[in-house]
Order: sequence, then structure tokens, then C-alpha cells
Amino acid sequence: MKFALTVLLSAATLSTAWAETIDGINYDMGTPPIVVTHHAMGQRFSRLVRFYEAGIIGVDNKGMVAIHPGADQHLTLPQRQIAEKLIDAENHDRESMAMAIADGNGKRDAIPVIRVHLKDRWQKEMKSGWWIQDDKGEWLKKP
Repeated sequence: MKFALTVLLSAATLSTAWAETIDGINYDMGTPPIVVTHHAMGQRFSRLVRFYEAGIIGVDNKGMVAIHPGADQHLTLPQRQIAEKLIDAENHDRESMAMAIADGNGKRDAIPVIRVHLKDRWQKEMKSGWWIQDDKGEWLKKP
């Protein structure tokens, strides 16, 4: 029992030590709102990926998911409705994630900085060939 407790405490300490901290903000904490939001986003990703792969959606320069300009003409009405519903839910969770990270760090005033970091992180996670929007507003395929 004592050994198991030591292992659990070591794992908790190790995960905290390896957490990504930038400007005094821990982006990889596991508060309940972050865990729930992250799980919802993970569940939704499997449905979003087909739109990313088809070049229909991408991540804009604010870190939000958006329909790539011109791509909407290739969607049927039902496909567009599905995409918009998924995008709305995803963007709501992205906003919730920024708020949850700020709250978890006790830094509500840092939300703009957190949004920029999350945008950078989400654009880095995009696969090659998926659409991203640069800071000038130009859409380009990730190399």
C-alpha cells in the first residue's frame, strides 16, 4: 500500500514537472473543466477530420475552426449543416479551454495570451496539407 502511494505521488509530481509552462501559465493541468473539455474535443475530432482531409475546414488566425473560403461551394446543404454544427461545438470548447486554463492558473486576465498560445499549438498540430490561416489573414496549406 505504501509503495503504491509512493508511485502515485511520484507520477503526479513527474507529470507536473513535465507540464508545459509558458509565462507562468501551466497549459497542461488536469482540472475537471479542462479534462471534460479536452475529452469532448477528442471525441469530436474523429468527425472533424474528414472535413480537414477534404480541405473544407481549417484553423484560422485566432485558433478557431472555420470553413475554408471557397470550400463551402463543394458541400451539399446537409454536409454544410453537419460541418457548421461541429465547428460551433468545437469553437465553443476552444473558448472554454482558454477560460478553464486561465481559471486553473488563477489568471483570468491572461486569456488573450492563452488564446494566442493555444492557436499556435493547434496550428502546429495540423497535418501537412490541412488549411491554416496566417496572421495576415491568408489561407494556406500547412507544409
